Amino acid sequence: MDGGLSEGDRAFFRRNILLEEMGEDGQRKLLASRVLLVGLGGLGSPALLYLTAAGVGEMVVMDGDRVEPSNLQRQILYGESDIGLEKAVCARDRARRIRSDVRISIHPGRFSAHNARRILAGCDFVIEATDNLESKFAVNDACVALGVPFSHAGVTGLQGQTLTVVPGRSPCVRCVFGDLPDADADGDGGGGEQGILGPVAGVMGAIQAVEAVKCLVGFGQLLAGQLLTWNARTMDFRRVPLPPEPSCKVCRKRLGELLDDEP
Repeated sequence: MDGGLSEGDRAFFRRNILLEEMGEDGQRKLLASRVLLVGLGGLGSPALLYLTAAGVGEMVVMDGDRVEPSNLQRQILYGESDIGLEKAVCARDRARRIRSDVRISIHPGRFSAHNARRILAGCDFVIEATDNLESKFAVNDACVALGVPFSHAGVTGLQGQTLTVVPGRSPCVRCVFGDLPDADADGDGGGGEQGILGPVAGVMGAIQAVEAVKCLVGFGQLLAGQLLTWNARTMDFRRVPLPPEPSCKVCRKRLGELLDDEP
């Protein structure tokens, strides 16, 4: 990549650069990357903080909600003084306290098929940390169609799950879960009105950040074609292989478009 790291960058990211898998080349890749984070709740909070600290050059954050008292038990981006404020604005200000030079675009709205192409433009990776199935499927469908890799996660009670989708190479969310009926939730990727232990959402959001860094830099094995589940009660992690679903209409459409584009 063109350009080198400044002395300030070398100091800030020293512990990253010392990693064999990262080095200065990997750090430059992160600084040149653009990541979309959809959902700024219990999953999105740690993901944004860790990706900002890791050195992602530009974050695009999207959430249409305002901070409520019930959020503070697990959504670590916010404090009591933020109650009533827009999450996207609070998230931008919090990230800039970590790195003043991070570029952040905010979209205080809901991701949908109508704005997907505009929001995803130029993005190298997506963190899907939404709180309802309609948004999860919208992110999945748009990312598969446009060929943008993304991380999905959800938390309920003391359990979490996550997988990474690399369009054209691994099953998508619809391959795994089908067309499920929509359901209301409470900002943590599927918890609804059920109880949620805050650190469980934190762990899954941190894993999403790790997957993003691995994909952007290009090292390690992604959770592509695998569903990682965690039961905090028993501290059991399981990886479940996910075969492609031949009848998935989203993946079939993507494959057809790829074949049509061939010379």
